[in-house]
Amino acid sequence: MPTTPHPQSTDELFQALRENDGRPYGRTRTVTAEELVDAAEQFAEPVPLVHALFELQEAYTYGSEPRKSPVVFARLLTLFDEQPDVFDERLRHQLFWRFKWVANALRALPEIPLASLHQWTKEMRDRYEKADLGLQPYYGQAYQLAAHVGEDTTLAYELWAGRSRTRLSDCEACEICERAQYHLTAGDDERALSAWEPVLAGKESCLEEPARSVSYALLPLLRTGRTDRARELHLAGYRSCRRNASMSQEIGRHLEFCALTGNEARGLELLAESRNLFEEVDSPLDLLGFLTGVEVLLQRVELLGHGELPAAGYAGRTWTVTGLRAEVRGRADDLAARFDARNGTTAHTDRRRARLESAPLREALELTLRPRSLEDVAPAAPVAAPAARAGVAVPDTLSELILQARTLDEQGHPDAHACWARLRTLMAARDYTHPDDPAVGPLVQLRADLLAEEANRAGEKDEFTDAAALHEEAAALYDDAGEPGHAALSRACALLATAEIPAQGADGAEAKAVALIAAHASLVRLHEETPGLAPYQEARLLRLRVTALALRLQISGSEEQVAPVFAEVDQLHAFATRHDIAGQISGALLLRAGTYALSGDLPAAVTEIDALLDRLKAHGPAWHLPRTLGLRGRFQFGLRDAQAAYADLAEGLRLAADWPAETADTTRLHGDLAEACMHLGRPDEALRHLTRSAEADLRRGSRTDAFCTYSNAARLSLDLGRVEDCIALIDSLLAEPDVTAGELDDRLVAQLRLTRARALHAGEDLKAATAEFVTLASESSGWDDDPGSHAMIAAETAVLLGESGEFGRAREVADQALAAHAQAPRYEQLSNCLRELARLQAQQQGSDGLSGALVFLADAGRIADEARAAEYEAQGRALDTALAYEHGRVNAYAGEYEDALAALEKALALLGEPGREDEGVGEWAECVRLAGAVEGLYLERPAPALTRLDAAVSRLTALGHTEETEPLISLAARLRDEE
Repeated sequence: MPTTPHPQSTDELFQALRENDGRPYGRTRTVTAEELVDAAEQFAEPVPLVHALFELQEAYTYGSEPRKSPVVFARLLTLFDEQPDVFDERLRHQLFWRFKWVANALRALPEIPLASLHQWTKEMRDRYEKADLGLQPYYGQAYQLAAHVGEDTTLAYELWAGRSRTRLSDCEACEICERAQYHLTAGDDERALSAWEPVLAGKESCLEEPARSVSYALLPLLRTGRTDRARELHLAGYRSCRRNASMSQEIGRHLEFCALTGNEARGLELLAESRNLFEEVDSPLDLLGFLTGVEVLLQRVELLGHGELPAAGYAGRTWTVTGLRAEVRGRADDLAARFDARNGTTAHTDRRRARLESAPLREALELTLRPRSLEDVAPAAPVAAPAARAGVAVPDTLSELILQARTLDEQGHPDAHACWARLRTLMAARDYTHPDDPAVGPLVQLRADLLAEEANRAGEKDEFTDAAALHEEAAALYDDAGEPGHAALSRACALLATAEIPAQGADGAEAKAVALIAAHASLVRLHEETPGLAPYQEARLLRLRVTALALRLQISGSEEQVAPVFAEVDQLHAFATRHDIAGQISGALLLRAGTYALSGDLPAAVTEIDALLDRLKAHGPAWHLPRTLGLRGRFQFGLRDAQAAYADLAEGLRLAADWPAETADTTRLHGDLAEACMHLGRPDEALRHLTRSAEADLRRGSRTDAFCTYSNAARLSLDLGRVEDCIALIDSLLAEPDVTAGELDDRLVAQLRLTRARALHAGEDLKAATAEFVTLASESSGWDDDPGSHAMIAAETAVLLGESGEFGRAREVADQALAAHAQAPRYEQLSNCLRELARLQAQQQGSDGLSGALVFLADAGRIADEARAAEYEAQGRALDTALAYEHGRVNAYAGEYEDALAALEKALALLGEPGREDEGVGEWAECVRLAGAVEGLYLERPAPALTRLDAAVSRLTALGHTEETEPLISLAARLRDEE
């Protein structure tokens, strides 16, 4: 079925060719180009056919289909020989340029004999000489053929590189890459990198560059110690070629770079993203380069003992690293052998062997904000059992293991988790036999123990519904086992978990407070009605009673609820002290300190927690230290002492390394440290802590929390100007299985994509950013419960469409934003959007765009009126003054200088005279500058303009705002020079 309507005229054909030229390279563009050639053949005119054939050859060349490119070029050459007058100067230039494309295509096909390659280069020389064209491009192809074959390239290089460039020479960037590779092959990394510098610095570029050069430069950069540059270029370079079949060799080198820098997990992630290349790359030479890079990665992963990991490979079956490596090795070996047989050398086999024998250049180079190990990407990683600390022995016998788990659990010791995990594994075995040991008790008791432990873990992750159900189930099993104390404790835990289930609706907080009061009353009754509790069980019940009241106080903040919490804390502390239960003594003191903080007495909270820290250091339990230091750090935040908070949190994190992450609450420590770092002006360190916090959440299975934290990290990295870091982080997250399967909250995913789109825009990739924004605007239009977010997204989308010059579409999307704004006002965002659209249209279209620009400004005026009526105060510039200034600028762009000056006078009147501490002094100075420029330069009235500028300079100088005077002084000097 045709992908486009069949053109009925040459005008329609040329329009279709232009539209196809805007599509990305790939099957859609190629198929459309094939259809357009068929359509062009229906017209009697040869010119449309020539244009269509050129478009088709380009689609084949950059769509990695080298077998078809020469066939199309043969038709073009025949047309040129038969009807040379059809080819104007531009088409003739294209024809001779593409001799090089055919040479590249033929080299990429091992079935083409070497003699045919030499014959083609001779044909190129003969044609160039006949057309009186310089031969430097021919010598360039001769050199590339020698390098491909593996011959001595010294003479061929000199014959090419020593000649002056011509109009048909490869672009400067491509020639730089060839020269740099020549030095690289000679083993001179420094000289190669020196040659590459203009391309790597972005001074020279083309369709393939700098992405191609970057891929080759990565390892030389590492070998010469330029690790930061290698990291930066990897992130930007990979994004430039990701999923692009015509750049599969470059992608292979990025995979190799990951493998040789300790980033095997990232390599597997990028491989999964590049899975399409196994099927889409039709160029044998490109495929050889890609597969060799893949094999370097898989070989490294297998060498590290992870050959069983899943890997993305050829369609139609599931692959492990080991299985895919064997498949890739066979195919790549065959390709290398075919090229060598054609060329009569061993060059391709030798080059492949050298890459596979490369030793890692760095043990662990942190490439992204999300550094992960191979253990992290293993399927079982998110639910992996916590490991016991070094030095803590897990008993060999089953009876001893069960008893140790219970003993450690009674103490609240974190190593209990490892014992329970081991027992859970043993019980799952088909041949499990429960010990016949009175000390251990029946099997049903162990099942209850495991359910209770699972319930506690669910509660730690705020999965309160699951926790309550599991505790109830455990209580029933404890009843069956004849353990009433354990049953009562499980029911008490279920009561509190049920009360903590989030209530829905506007009065959710009040409903939860009521539920906690009821839970406390039930806990007291349960405590009173359950005789014979062991001391540790009774202490836990008392702790649950305190927790219920403390949570209620946290919700309400009511002063009258403080005393009941202290009373319960005192009861717990007294009981725990009497029975010497260290963990509960510590817990009581921690709750007391927290209650002081909730009541607003932070100094008393710090005093209390200092005493607790002294006790913990002297008597333990040591595993309480990280959380206690974390709480002290949060108290210091409340006292506005970020440095002290940082010190406590950093020490807490240091001590947390000795304990399982969930015990020490490593996630919270990293998150609070990020906040401390932001207060201290250390945003890069804050970014590291945010990503560590998110990764810790992922490991404990709290994926929503993890993605929220990662979203914050992505926005911070963008604010810091680390655009490629931001994009790489989000790309990694969007590739997660639950995201691709649509299982993660769609709004959270949309927030990630929105940040990515903003990063693309900040990175000056306007086309990709606009495409993502347009998609998001379309999706968010269906968010009936959140029209405000749609208004914001649509507003940003409209601006990007304006930057692209698509003002018709921008107008449509801006209207969507206005409609959503009517439901959920976003005064400032909409005003900013409409003013910017007006500026862009006037700037790009001049007087022709004035009417459209004024319509945007009229809409912005209505927004300002609405905001004034709603008594809305803008966070940035006042909407009325910003609007008046934009009227001035828009009219100036359109050549309506009197209207522009009047609008700027209005803006100055609205702003008023600046003061010494006036934050709007910059805006005032800019209005004066533009008014002076309009009046003095465009209306040619320099005298009043100079009076205005000199008065402003004098006033600003007197107020101490000397920096703002500089552009005014510069403009005044220009006006005086032109008088």
